[in-house]
This record gives sequence, C-alpha cells and structure tokens, in this order.
Amino acid sequence: MAQKRESTVVRRKVILEMLSEKGEVSVSELSDKFEVSEVTIRNDLDQLEQKKVLIRARGGALKLEANVANDQRLGEKSKINLKEKIKIGKKAAQLVLESDTVIIDSGSTTGELAKNLPDLNDLTVITNALNIANLLGAAPQINLIIPGGYLRKNSLSLVGPLAEKSLLNFNVDKVFLGVDGFDTRQGIYTPNIEEARLNEIMIEISQEVIVLTDSSKFSKRSFAFICNPSRIHKVITDNNILLDDKKRLQDSGVEVIIV
Repeated sequence: MAQKRESTVVRRKVILEMLSEKGEVSVSELSDKFEVSEVTIRNDLDQLEQKKVLIRARGGALKLEANVANDQRLGEKSKINLKEKIKIGKKAAQLVLESDTVIIDSGSTTGELAKNLPDLNDLTVITNALNIANLLGAAPQINLIIPGGYLRKNSLSLVGPLAEKSLLNFNVDKVFLGVDGFDTRQGIYTPNIEEARLNEIMIEISQEVIVLTDSSKFSKRSFAFICNPSRIHKVITDNNILLDDKKRLQDSGVEVIIV
C-alpha cells in the first residue's frame, strides 16, 4: 500500500514537471507514459486541480498561469479593455440586417453589441443573457426570445437542459459569441462546461458564426472547449491582434475584421 501511495505521489510530481515544461498534457499521453489506465490519470488530474496547481481541459490539463482564462463575474469583465469592446460591439451591430434572426451570447463584449443594434423594423433576437435581455426588453421593434434554464450568476446567463432544448427549436441567421479564451490553433473556450455546450448548440443552429473578442483573449484557453476555428466565419477584434494569430485565422478561412 505504501509503495502504491509513493508511486502515485511520484507520478503526480512528474505530471506537474511535464506541465511546467510543455504547458499542457493529454490523458492518453500520460496513460502511455506511466502505463496506467486513463481513469487513473483523470483521477490524478482531478486531484491536482482541486489543489489548484493545474486546470483541467478537454482531454487533459493546462498549466495554471496567465494564459488560462478564469471564470470572472460579468461586472469585473465589463471593465477590462472597455474601449476595445465598445468598438467591437459597434462594428458587430453593423452586421445585423433587416428581418434577421440572431443569437446574442452572454458576455461583456456582446453586451456592447446589444447597446448598438440598429433601429430595424423586423429583428428577432434570441439571448440567454439576462443583462442583454434587460437592455433589449423595452425596444418595441425587437422580437425578444429568452430560452429557459437556470441562472449562472457569474455571467448572468441561463444554461442547462431547458435552455439547450429550447434553442434546438430554432434556425437562425447569425450567432454572436463572446469567448474567454481563443487559441487560434485549437479554437475558442469558456470557463463553464454548460455554457460551452449551449454555445455548441448555438453554432449548430446558426448559418453564420461571428466571434467578438478583444485581442487580450488570444493565446489563452479556459476549462471548456467550444469549437475549432473551422466552424467560425468571422472574428471581430481590435488592432492589437498578433499577425501570427490573424494569419492563422485567415488561413483557416475565417474573415478577420479589425476595429
């Protein structure tokens, strides 16, 4: 028993050393290296995450450092890079057309989009965000649809099976997504797995996927993966985006709009 406990300690120490060196590890890679089951490795990673020394991610784990986006409250997020978010929101609003049905995801940047929607006679907006619903509720020309679900207080968004089932009833022209992390090699991320699943459904039912993100979100990941860049049609960001990230997106067929 003592030997088993010691081997577990050693294994977890080596995992942290690998994370420190590489920045990320996968469950399958660790399972092969240590010749233990993937269940054992997942348990190792779960235990290490509880000690706040790494962050679990899709199929593995990430080094806990500045390039991992955390789950901040909406009020805190809205103060960060506000000038850029306002510009991004205004530009995104120009993409909304007469008779469109659009989804506006929760988030501080998508909130700026909601504030700048054009005065159209026929516009349907679906949103799971209470702050955005509050902004649009008094607009007589907007048909507002709010899916069910339970409230995530950090993001003021409705998530869960009720929200997912409700969204599957719709077919929409555009979805405007906010993100917490954007790795241009891998895709977009959010801290909450239920929000990620809801975002996946938003993408599935939309003809066009538009991501709104200030440049600080690039080269970051978070806990829950949403989709890879090939599923995205447009990205609206500020002019501090790195040339490598911009080119990588364009090479993937994504239109990059700079404000």
